[in-house]
Amino acid sequence: MNNKSVSPRLTVQSVGGPTAVIEIGGLRLVTDPTFDPPGVYDLGGRVLTKTTAPALSPAEIGPVDAVLLSHDQHVDNLDRTGRRWLETVPIVLTTLAASQRLHGTTALRSWSHTDLERPDGGSLRITGVPAQHGPDNTEHLVGEVTGFVLTSDNLPTVYISGDNASLEVVEDIARQMPAIDVAIIFAGAARTPLLGEQNLTLGSEQTAMAAEILGANAVIPIHFEGWEHFTEGADPLRSAFTRAGLLSRLRLLYPGERLSI
Repeated sequence: MNNKSVSPRLTVQSVGGPTAVIEIGGLRLVTDPTFDPPGVYDLGGRVLTKTTAPALSPAEIGPVDAVLLSHDQHVDNLDRTGRRWLETVPIVLTTLAASQRLHGTTALRSWSHTDLERPDGGSLRITGVPAQHGPDNTEHLVGEVTGFVLTSDNLPTVYISGDNASLEVVEDIARQMPAIDVAIIFAGAARTPLLGEQNLTLGSEQTAMAAEILGANAVIPIHFEGWEHFTEGADPLRSAFTRAGLLSRLRLLYPGERLSI
C-alpha cells in the first residue's frame, strides 16, 4: 500500500484584506501585501479605517518568490509595513505607474507576461490583465490597477482580479483566457467619498456574475472585509452565490484559513 502523500497543486491562504499567499508549482507568491495593525489613515480630506489585524506577519509568511501588486497608490492594497517588506522580495510585478514609483519593481502591462522557473520543473507564466478600479472614465481619480493570470502545464489556471469593478473587463479576460480554473476576486463593493455611492470593486451580485462569466470551478473572494469602506461582506456573497446557483463554487476563507486544490 502506497502511503506517500500527494502535494496539492495549488494552495491559497488568506492573510486578510487583499493579501493572500499562493503556493503553486513549488513557488510562493503573495498578493497586495498589507500587514499594518488596525487604525485610521488620514489621506487629506478623507480617511480609510482598517478594522482587523492581519492573520500572518511577514516573518510568519517567510520567504516568497514574488509579489503580485495590483497597485501601490491605496493604503488598503499596500500599507506602510507592506511597502517596507517589498524591499526584501526578489520580484515584484505591478503596474507601469507603480514601477515608476517603487524602486526595484517590474511593470507588467496588460497581456504581457513573465515566466518564473518552477523548482519542481517547467515554468509558471504570469500574465498581466486589465482591471478597472471603479466606474468607466475614473482612472484619473483612482489610478492604474492590474490583475494577473497564472498558467502552467499540469496546474490550475488562476485569475487574480486586483481591485476591479467592471464585468466588461471580466468578459474580456474570459475571452482571452478561456480556461480559468480558480478565480481570486477582490470583492466587497468598496465605496469612499471619492466616488460617492459608486462601487470601486465588484459587489456580491457582480462577483457571482463574474464567476459565471469565467466558468471557474472555485471562486475565492478576498478584500471584502477588514476595512470600513467595504459595504458587502461574507453573508451577501453567500446569498448572491446561492441565488445564482453557484454556491458549490464559492470558497470563503477566514483570515489565516488555507485552501488546497
